[in-house]
Amino acid sequence: MPLHIRKIVGFCGFIALLGGLCGPAQSQPAPGRETPSNAAPTYRLPPLPSSIGEGNAAAGTAPARGDPAQQMSAAQTAAPSPGNAPFAATPAGQLPMNYPSNQNPAPDLNVAPNGTSAAPAQSIAPNGTSAAPAQNIAPNGLPFDFPPPVIPVATPAAESAADSSQLMLSPVVDENITLSNMGQPKGLTLSGGQLQSGITFTLPRDQVVTAARLNLQLEVSPELAARDTSLRLILNGQDLGTVALNQGAGAENSYELEVPAAMVVSNNNLSFSVIDENALQCERDASNKYWVNINPASHMQVTSQLLDIGQDLAAFPRPFFDKLNMKDASVAFVFSQAVKPEAVEAASLVASHFGKLASYRSIDFPVFIDELPLQNGIIFGLPGEQLGGITLPQVEGPALQMMVNPQNPVYKLLLVVGRNEAELRQAAYRLVSSPLPARQSSLQVPKQDIGLRQPYDAPNWIDTTKPVTLKQLADDMDSLISNGIYHDGIRVGFRAAPDLFMWDGDHIPVHIEYRFPTETWIDEDNSQLNIALNGTFLQNMPVNKHGLLETVWRQLGGDTRQESYTLQLQPYLIYGDNQMEFYFSLKAKPDAPCNLLISNNIKSRIDPDSYIDLSGTHHFSLLPNLSYYVGASFPFSRMADFSQTVMVLPPKPDAAEISTLLSMAARAGSATGVTLNHVRVLFGLPGTQSARPALAEKDLLVVSSLKNSQFVQDLLADSPYEIRNNLLTIKPEKLRDKLKGYLLGRFFRQGVEADRYLASTSVWRGFLSYQSPWASKRVVVLATATESNELAKLNVDLRTSAINAGIRGDIAVINSENGVRSFTVGSQFPSGEMPWYMMIIWYANQHIIVLSITGLFFAVIIGSCVYVLLARHAAGRLANSANK
Repeated sequence: MPLHIRKIVGFCGFIALLGGLCGPAQSQPAPGRETPSNAAPTYRLPPLPSSIGEGNAAAGTAPARGDPAQQMSAAQTAAPSPGNAPFAATPAGQLPMNYPSNQNPAPDLNVAPNGTSAAPAQSIAPNGTSAAPAQNIAPNGLPFDFPPPVIPVATPAAESAADSSQLMLSPVVDENITLSNMGQPKGLTLSGGQLQSGITFTLPRDQVVTAARLNLQLEVSPELAARDTSLRLILNGQDLGTVALNQGAGAENSYELEVPAAMVVSNNNLSFSVIDENALQCERDASNKYWVNINPASHMQVTSQLLDIGQDLAAFPRPFFDKLNMKDASVAFVFSQAVKPEAVEAASLVASHFGKLASYRSIDFPVFIDELPLQNGIIFGLPGEQLGGITLPQVEGPALQMMVNPQNPVYKLLLVVGRNEAELRQAAYRLVSSPLPARQSSLQVPKQDIGLRQPYDAPNWIDTTKPVTLKQLADDMDSLISNGIYHDGIRVGFRAAPDLFMWDGDHIPVHIEYRFPTETWIDEDNSQLNIALNGTFLQNMPVNKHGLLETVWRQLGGDTRQESYTLQLQPYLIYGDNQMEFYFSLKAKPDAPCNLLISNNIKSRIDPDSYIDLSGTHHFSLLPNLSYYVGASFPFSRMADFSQTVMVLPPKPDAAEISTLLSMAARAGSATGVTLNHVRVLFGLPGTQSARPALAEKDLLVVSSLKNSQFVQDLLADSPYEIRNNLLTIKPEKLRDKLKGYLLGRFFRQGVEADRYLASTSVWRGFLSYQSPWASKRVVVLATATESNELAKLNVDLRTSAINAGIRGDIAVINSENGVRSFTVGSQFPSGEMPWYMMIIWYANQHIIVLSITGLFFAVIIGSCVYVLLARHAAGRLANSANK
């Protein structure tokens, strides 16, 4: 090619290349970055001023959470605040009127107040001379002139792997803690003179809060909205801001506030108060018109980072369970592929301990078979067993060991290992019976004696042998004191054995000693003490004694204060779970100053030596009765350690059946406060006569779905129930059984109704109970369902008060459409202890037909004898008359 042609081609190529570089380029939006033009803007409330977040450390009002390093980490993650001016929260989705349309850039730190450039600050040496200029320090703690670290640029694949690894190693927990979780299922109401209130909530100690947001759902009365007042929010003594209450009268409004993460600690107090409260409290006649309802769905949304607490056994029950966690708990239990009864026995013992710790909170036990959970978990097994890719250690006795979870080192696995049933029980008992040694990740458990409990000695149950004072039942003495005029009620809870028995006409004495304030501005004629039990009103206690003589004596200046009273409770008012409430309804005189109405210096108190006396009751009941079981795990909890109970699973139980059994064990531990130290677990029923004594003199708690038809059929062989065509049905009642039932006074059995309902319900779950065929005075309770996934719902059902209250009789069927239906199908038998003469009266009272027939029989016999005697006497008298 000629030289000039090559020059022309090269020049054209250069021009083309230059045009391609300088031409307009079309950019494609990155995946996930498309923003439609019609998308609604999202407005966020301005964050709190920085001085508020920093005030915690300066003023020391908010307690430190965890160690200082954790607190500093939480403080560093809090969002910076743009200013120091207070703000008012607005409804979610609305922009505050004073919110700036754009944010000003951060001020230059080297600019003096007058706008001129400021000289670098100099430090003064102790001798007064000028010291060398202080070295500038960057936020990361390194000098500004220190060379920055060299960070290699990762490839996209490596960057993605690093992000997923960081996400795996640093779990983030998001949760919403509602007012219901905080112990206020009905929410909070600020009304009348009580226009301020507060609530506490806690967070687990192994979590550091990185972000928090408060969501409030408020309903304001029209009168209060018209006053243009505000609701002040205070968290741990620090102002969160105010919420304008004039947004919408009578309608529910939602508000969102960003909360600095550093302000949220382990134990928190959130307070609400109406800013205009002092003026409102003076309007006594119209005070009930002013109210604010805080919906129970209001919540604190918390995002927190999970901390690695190490492998120290002394931290148990953490990280598996933390009492400060107000949400429902979940503890994963792991078993090998070939699940063994002794492993489930040990797991039941540990599950009952978690139920005892959880108390009124719910807890679940997801079961993993031959796989590891993605969170914390407890493994039960024999030495050398392999599950989920790990092999249990070879040990020479019962052992405990804490190890990291291979799925994520932040999570932990606790190994409970033993070579046989006795060693597994020993290891589980050591885990829950006393604190574990510190700074140890493993422990060889020495042999220890596991004592037996006595009947009705559950520590959570009130003593029925002597009077019990309120100071023994209350959490602390201060809980029996009310401060000020406007306050919450004094609540004292207690549990009782569900089989308490008293004759009609007998009463339970409750002696109450109380003290009203002595201030002269209190209206003693209209003030009173309200007493209620389980939501049932009992009585109003006056300040002064009533009566003609008392009134005259009081007018003369005498003391007529009534400071004690003995209530007579009806026996049917005592349940398995009870709560007694006292409320001092204090009324002020019309001329009382307003500043006294809001004073908390006055105190009303219930004397701690007040008592309830159940010593006149007897332990006696008719079984089976499913309401006893769902309320207090009775009759199994009669021996709180389950030493007279056998838990039975199908020969090859699945994860749902084992999980349900563990949930039942946890409910028993919660009801009694005792772990199931002596429970025994069987897989299937004993097949030989020599093994049958294992079920003698034992109550049976069985968990199985109806899919195990042969196992359930064998279990129900001597019961009113049977499996027919893979469906649970009621056996037809024989004429002999009907006549026997009528003679014994059982007129209202519902076998036909129950059978029809079971036939018309394809998917259900529930309970059934009957007299044990292996022991005449024992019961069998079967938790069952048509499918395993339905069986797993039973634990959730028992948390619902409506379903819990609806379970009674000897069969209860639950489904999602109709709730719970209960029936009485079989016969009942008496159980308990009562003097022989009372038993005679009780039998006569319960079996009126037998009593009538027996009375008629004796009347005929006695009448016949008397007739014969009188006939002989008449014949003799007539014979004597004839002889004369």
